[in-house]
Amino acid sequence: MKEQRFLFLIFLGVVLGIGAGCLFPEPMLHVKLVGDLFLNALKAVVLPLVVTSMVTGMTGIGNFKELKLLGTKTITYYFFTTAIAVLLGIVMVNILKPGIGAGNFVLAQESNLQAISGFQFSDLLRSFIHPNLVEAALQFQILPFIVASILLGAAINCAGEKGAPVALFFESLNDVIMRIVSWIIYFTPVGVFALIAYPLAMAGGGNAFWDLISSLAAYSATVIISLLIHAVIVLPFIFWSVTKKNPFVYVFDIAKALLTAFATASSSATLPVTLECVAKAGVSKKVRNVVLPLGATINMDGTALYEAVAAIFIAQVYGIQLGIFEQVIIFVTATLAAVGAAGIPQAGLVTMVLVLQAVGLPTEGIGMILAIDWFLDRCRTTVNVFGDAVGAFVIDSWNQERK
Repeated sequence: MKEQRFLFLIFLGVVLGIGAGCLFPEPMLHVKLVGDLFLNALKAVVLPLVVTSMVTGMTGIGNFKELKLLGTKTITYYFFTTAIAVLLGIVMVNILKPGIGAGNFVLAQESNLQAISGFQFSDLLRSFIHPNLVEAALQFQILPFIVASILLGAAINCAGEKGAPVALFFESLNDVIMRIVSWIIYFTPVGVFALIAYPLAMAGGGNAFWDLISSLAAYSATVIISLLIHAVIVLPFIFWSVTKKNPFVYVFDIAKALLTAFATASSSATLPVTLECVAKAGVSKKVRNVVLPLGATINMDGTALYEAVAAIFIAQVYGIQLGIFEQVIIFVTATLAAVGAAGIPQAGLVTMVLVLQAVGLPTEGIGMILAIDWFLDRCRTTVNVFGDAVGAFVIDSWNQERK
């Protein structure tokens, strides 16, 4: 009952944030500090939580064969769902054709685009291993810490009895950090209110927001419909087909994480909340501690889908015909780029540039969708987090069936 009341308060924070941001934009400009404090508190525990949970998960798995099976299942599952999401986005944007007759939009942020237009796919691959983890921490790059934690956990496992005290230290530290996370989560209703009200206020309030949506109505609708199909049909079907349980009951269990994802627009910042939610839903510790940090970094169903839709939309606006070959390249690039997205600064913008460059589309076309990107980013992040949580439950079910 207490959990239900708290979930209601978070939902109320979302509703009040939308209402206040739309109706009272000027006063809501002052709530930015509250939102920043909440987001910063979540981000402050992400890196230590990633390290301790990954190491604890790795050491809790046991033998190397079981570790290899879990890692293979997790990565295979994430690539599979991301590929489905990208394919769905490509199909929907070709059916709805939001860019046909869209007219000319004001292009913006060209200097930012030019600054990163030289970014190559090889640079994205390099982001998996950082030569200086302190510098990576300062830049909030999660992926190098995932790789380092996997190696550390594997080494502790291989060390046998000599590694046991180190494993116990990380397990204790993980429990302590999760206690801090639970304290931060108490402020979620206030945090989500501020994080939603402020961007709406910055957009000019309700009227300005709806004018913006209207100007890019077809594009926004295509992205949102595609994300909804993936979140309401594809992922629940996968969940049900593997676990034989009602996926919408699970949605209620993780609703706190989904609302936080919508408010923060960050899979990494939502990770502490997601870990707590799936633990209460019954996902085993050793699975959730490996699958969720990995998912928050490499599993970006919503982002990959969005980038495929945006790339083809830009081509349609410019009147550029994309054949099957070019769309296959978009499919492959969007799927792979999503894996390294969390390991680089300006991740969404950089990976979008990579997708456009892969098929020779003008990168300045991104300028016409940046105005609405802040809102769509929240929608795709929510799908990203839902995909992570579904993955954790599905993989945990596979493990239990093996036993």
